[in-house]
Amino acid sequence: MVAFLLFLGTAAHADEGMWLPLFLQQLNEKQMRSMGMKITAADIYNINKGSLKDAIVSFGGFCTGEVISDKGLVLTNHHCGFDAVQNHSTLERNYIRDGFWAKNKGEEIPNPGLFVTFIVRIEDVSKTALAGVTPAMTEQERSAAIDKNIAGLKTTVKREAYQDFFVRSFFEGNQYFLFVTETYKDVRLVGAPPSAIGNFGKDTDNWMWPRHTGDFSMFRIYAGKDNKPADFSNENVPYVPKKSLSISLGGMKEGDFTMVFGFPGRTTQYLPAAAVDQIMQVNDPAKIAIRDKALGVIDGFMRKDEKIKIQYAAKYASISNAWKKWQGEVLGLTSTKAVDKKKVYEAEFQKRVNANPAWKEQYGSLLGDLETSYAEINKYGLARDYFNETISRIEAFALGAQLNNLAGIKQKNGDKAFKDAVPKTIDRLADLYKEYSPEVDKQLFTVLMEKFTKDQPAEFLAPELVALAKSNDYNFSKIADEFYTGNDLLNAGAKVLANLQANPDLVLMANDLNKANQLFISLNAHYSATVTRKLSGLQAKINQLQRTYMKAQMEVMKERKFYPDANSTLRVTYGNVKGYQARDAVKYDFYSYLDGVMEKYKPGDYEFDVPEKLRTLYKNKDYGPYGKNGKMPVCFIAMNHTTGGNSGSPALDASGNLVGLNFDRVWEGTMSDINYDPSICRNIMVDIRYVLFIIDKYAGAGHLVQEMKLVNKGKNP
Repeated sequence: MVAFLLFLGTAAHADEGMWLPLFLQQLNEKQMRSMGMKITAADIYNINKGSLKDAIVSFGGFCTGEVISDKGLVLTNHHCGFDAVQNHSTLERNYIRDGFWAKNKGEEIPNPGLFVTFIVRIEDVSKTALAGVTPAMTEQERSAAIDKNIAGLKTTVKREAYQDFFVRSFFEGNQYFLFVTETYKDVRLVGAPPSAIGNFGKDTDNWMWPRHTGDFSMFRIYAGKDNKPADFSNENVPYVPKKSLSISLGGMKEGDFTMVFGFPGRTTQYLPAAAVDQIMQVNDPAKIAIRDKALGVIDGFMRKDEKIKIQYAAKYASISNAWKKWQGEVLGLTSTKAVDKKKVYEAEFQKRVNANPAWKEQYGSLLGDLETSYAEINKYGLARDYFNETISRIEAFALGAQLNNLAGIKQKNGDKAFKDAVPKTIDRLADLYKEYSPEVDKQLFTVLMEKFTKDQPAEFLAPELVALAKSNDYNFSKIADEFYTGNDLLNAGAKVLANLQANPDLVLMANDLNKANQLFISLNAHYSATVTRKLSGLQAKINQLQRTYMKAQMEVMKERKFYPDANSTLRVTYGNVKGYQARDAVKYDFYSYLDGVMEKYKPGDYEFDVPEKLRTLYKNKDYGPYGKNGKMPVCFIAMNHTTGGNSGSPALDASGNLVGLNFDRVWEGTMSDINYDPSICRNIMVDIRYVLFIIDKYAGAGHLVQEMKLVNKGKNP
């Protein structure tokens, strides 16, 4: 009985899941309305008239945004728009430090390469995608057949000339859905608060509650004069959406229904216990340790040099984000006994399978085969993490790789293709150099290559690396001096770019003699020979087993409501506003206020400084219509099941009004990607009233608020 009760605890909870919006009426609407929702599933997803889905965009393919005015104004997180803010910042015009606000549309700044994508409709194309696919196929044969079937859809999918589509697999490849899209490529920066507001608390507060961060930025979508997607042009006009979100000033109270609509990136809810245990014990700890080293190096330089601080701000935030998340993930999986719960669930699954002759024949050895396969892949997965985490942090390797690619084009495709590729290589190198410091990279090389060499089994170390280390008594500082000193590619970016323009062959010849690049080539070759080939075969086997396990669970565990893992497609998640108990004697409320910002305030501090104007507004309690009982709400938490990619997603109330902006999860619950637990899994949202307060009262950009439709004025709970 105890075991069965534990098993029931693994079934989908009322607030768990990332649901496809086209199935809400069938699967979720009744439950959502019982939890307090006042609108219908058709108000959320409708292909015949404007619905909430038409206000939601995939922002750059890495975050979510929402349209909040009939003039194409888009709201997303500060950290989602940070790269754009950084790209427009200089020492003289430091938008990271000072913020940016366009006073009119003429001051809005274009962002080449940035785009937003709307979902027009979603269709189940499983029958088409899986036509001719048989269990006897290898994974490679299966993938080829599915790819061919999907390619055939190009001539049959109904869509406008300016629309596109993509197809994604669901439930480990047991189902396939098609998404018809509209992508707008003229997206301009409208406003962003200074980092002291938009990234208040930085690394210390990241993934933590209580949070006091005004994590938002604003952009505008521009379209052709026909309101259709168009490349950037000064003739473009603000996009008129099918739907824009109304904004509620009513605030939230505990127990209120909330819904998050967006593009969650990746989850793995249906892994077996063996896989979860491996993540906890092997993969996460290794990645955390390597990033520890990298962050220590970068942070040391950023605190001493303002130019490096600007150059490396986005990279540091990106490295730190996952580093801290993995720590919380291990903590959460451990504290909620995730592996034990998985084992109980698997025992029940196996019991049911064994009791049914047909299931036993088909699935009887499935869990054992999965456990064996994960044991086999263990050391190769660890080698993969060491390689990827180390090589990707050393930009000397990235710089050399650009020239290697250029040389490969000349060798394979001839002089004309080579000539055409040179300008593109120059552009990519210019982008790399813009956010590169040879001093920082040299130190990163020193500490990371030392760890890479000392911590790994000999079989995964390239002979060239071993010989280099031995000949220098494993002194990687000495090796770094040899590699970086006098190396134009690593020290004289402007010179390299000029030489590439004038005589690219000479630059390629110099790169052939570049010792850092020679090491990079040998590392890649050895990794390919000892890890990639073995890993790909084992992963293919696991993929097949996981797909079968997913199918088996849906057949055997009939009482469980299954939702597909996140895969960067449009999803709805819902729950209620609620605090939580993090650990013994530590219980958190569900709201934070501007009072907490001032309590954390440290003058001149990198993470906790507060702009003078915000301090003055607080002192005078000058909150305009956005405050509540003399206090200014900042952030709140709820039980919505979110992940990366949901950054910037709208938090909606029971009536579908915008009440907040999703930007994080609590540290204790970051394991929700693998094992959602309602006791500690909470998403963090900046209250929309704080967003409006910063725009209006702090930035003096009230003209932007005037574009928006505000409702529930005077209904602050």
